[in-house]
Amino acid sequence: MRIIGNCEGRAVREIVLGKPGGLSATVITWGATLSRLSVPLQEGRRQDVILGCEDFDEYLAHGAHMGAIAGRVANRIGDGSFELDGKVYTLPRNDRGRCTLHGGGGGFGQRPWQLLEYDEHQVTLALVSPDGDLGFPGTVSVVCTYRLLPPSTLRIEIHAETDAPTPLNLATHSYFNLDGSPTIDQHLLAINAESYTPVDANCIPTGDIRSVDGTPYDFRSPRVVGAETFDINYVLDPQTRDRASLAHAASLMSSTNGLGLEIWTTEPALQFYDAQSLSTRRFKSRAGLCLEPQGFPNAPNQPNFPSVILRPGTPYRQVTEYRLSLG
Repeated sequence: MRIIGNCEGRAVREIVLGKPGGLSATVITWGATLSRLSVPLQEGRRQDVILGCEDFDEYLAHGAHMGAIAGRVANRIGDGSFELDGKVYTLPRNDRGRCTLHGGGGGFGQRPWQLLEYDEHQVTLALVSPDGDLGFPGTVSVVCTYRLLPPSTLRIEIHAETDAPTPLNLATHSYFNLDGSPTIDQHLLAINAESYTPVDANCIPTGDIRSVDGTPYDFRSPRVVGAETFDINYVLDPQTRDRASLAHAASLMSSTNGLGLEIWTTEPALQFYDAQSLSTRRFKSRAGLCLEPQGFPNAPNQPNFPSVILRPGTPYRQVTEYRLSLG
């Protein structure tokens, strides 16, 4: 463990998980961010499979939630407002003035978390979001654990509780690139979803749920990502899902080195974003892609979507696994 910077008067720490020769993961306490995930290949070679910044200053500068835990509500809330139990709440509109994105500027993915404990296999971090934080009601306490499992799996467990009703929709926000190519256009992708949630001109879900059949969003069978633009939410399972068990959400494979990734999650939805707006010192548009397990975007404003309202006495739980393999 080492200190890599300072934010809001608190040291930002970096923790490396894993043993030599195996899967390794690097986590920083700013944003509970997964900054590196490295896989052993043949002949002693290794491959980084997510994008990460070179230093802490770059994380502060680019603001792309690269590898962070997005919240209090990941994805978008239309018009930056919602009604809960008869009261209207107004939030900062940080997405070109159109909506609230990832909880607003300075959300969970852009602030320091507390390091609780760590060893070579796992690290646990915590965050307390006070009542009124960025306009949201209720004090929310979150605990996130990154854990390496044999042979090549990274498990992310998130638990939370609140003292008053509030929306809570957390998402892991890593940008994947399995072979270091300049873009992810030649990666093979499969998404285990029969339907998606269409959006308006501001990328806000309309409330409809439509079949992917005959649309550019049909990834039910593996196909090359290509050069089309994607920033869309997929419905992974029926809306009655209890989120009690892991289900297969998506598979990604490199067309050059045979490295594969499966994403398994308890979440009912998956946002596929091709990073067309990405711009850092090292990475440009489409250098990676995001596959973000989460609740439905804009759910607080769409009563037909599965609820993302967390209430006292009903803990929040999310589990997502990244399972890596060589073809």
